Amino acid sequence: MRVLLSVLYPVLSLTIFGLYPSMTIGPKEGWQVYSSAQDADGRCICTVVAPEQSLCSRDAKSRQLRQLLEKVHNMSQSIEVLNLRTQRDFQYVMKMENQMKGLRTKFRQIEDDRKSIIARNFQELNDKMDELKPLIPVLEQYKMDAAVISLFKEEIKNLSAVLTSIQEELGAFDYDELYQRVLRLDNRLRSCMGKLTCGKLMKITGPVTIKTSGTRFGAWMTDPLASTRNNRVWYMDSYTNSKIVREYKTMDDFVAGVVSRTYSLPFKWEGTNHMVYNGSLYYNKYQSNIIVKYSFETGSVLAQRALEFAGFHNMYPYTWGGFSDIDVMADELGMWVVYATNQNAGNVVVSQIDPDTLHVLKTWNTEYSKRNAGESFMICGTLYITNSHLSGAKVYYAYSTKTSTYEYIDIPFHNQYFHISMLDYNAKERALYAWNNGHQVIFNVTLFHVIKTDDD
Repeated sequence: MRVLLSVLYPVLSLTIFGLYPSMTIGPKEGWQVYSSAQDADGRCICTVVAPEQSLCSRDAKSRQLRQLLEKVHNMSQSIEVLNLRTQRDFQYVMKMENQMKGLRTKFRQIEDDRKSIIARNFQELNDKMDELKPLIPVLEQYKMDAAVISLFKEEIKNLSAVLTSIQEELGAFDYDELYQRVLRLDNRLRSCMGKLTCGKLMKITGPVTIKTSGTRFGAWMTDPLASTRNNRVWYMDSYTNSKIVREYKTMDDFVAGVVSRTYSLPFKWEGTNHMVYNGSLYYNKYQSNIIVKYSFETGSVLAQRALEFAGFHNMYPYTWGGFSDIDVMADELGMWVVYATNQNAGNVVVSQIDPDTLHVLKTWNTEYSKRNAGESFMICGTLYITNSHLSGAKVYYAYSTKTSTYEYIDIPFHNQYFHISMLDYNAKERALYAWNNGHQVIFNVTLFHVIKTDDD
């Protein structure tokens, strides 16, 4: 304010002298008279005064003040721009921080077991490195912590060197040799699996819903004796009054509904307890106790035989009915049929049969009522029976054909769609196939095994 008054003071002096010419005002100390005039009477007409040359140095300070204000204003604008840029780039910094944490985790895994890294991991790590590189200039704009930025750059450089070293180390291996080692390990694993003896059912998990199709009742299955390259699926909708069997080349085709072939059987079936075994379909002939063996390859009946004394056509069905009197099934030990007879007071009868001739090889009579059974299946020569086909069903009864003894058990499983009309064990897949109220589902089973060693 003092500077501005000093600048304005000469102007004010001129104005005052001009308005009041009769006034005689002496210049202040340090001021000089530049011009004056008098009229005929000796009166002063005009006097011009100005400060000394040294006093004008205040103009330079004024200019400096204005320049300083301009700089402050420019700096304020720069701070605002920097603030906006900081907010914009903060997300980049957070992204880089997360990626750096993920990168450290990956390299800890590399350090734990370098030789287990495969080529795919290298490309992934390189991609992560490429993603980090554009973020480094963003960090460098802050300049608030140059030491941290430098540290990040050095760490990335070191990690890149470690990655390169690992690549060079693994690159020295012969991948053909590694592939052969993998094959040998796979063969050893399969050999170990082959030593698994028959086990006792301990747990049922799932189900996994494969597809939703068909009516409320039906059957679907795969062949437990088929090769690993043969993944055909067979589908038989409804429990009676039908002869149509649909075949799908793979499980994916089954899910997609891509039918590869359709068979028309020579006889209608009863129930839903059919089975495909070694390329042939085994089922209960309509309104009879006859078991039919039908070849998919030749499209003809290879064998058929009556099951002596077996009830049929809803005489001794499972709890849900549906002409489910005769149940054909298979496990690790061969082919079985479950039914009931008057001679055994309607209780469950188990018979092992020859898959070629359908002759009964041996029979076991149980004391469990067939009409009180929800469903049943065989695992390793033991018959497992559920207490219901509805919600809350569980595996309740087990009969061992090896010891001819039974026990009551309690193994729950999730009846997800509330009505099971078919439940069969597949020994190759160690799984239960089920038709659950128009849904085709699979349950996984857990068996208690005893592993045979070479010394046994």
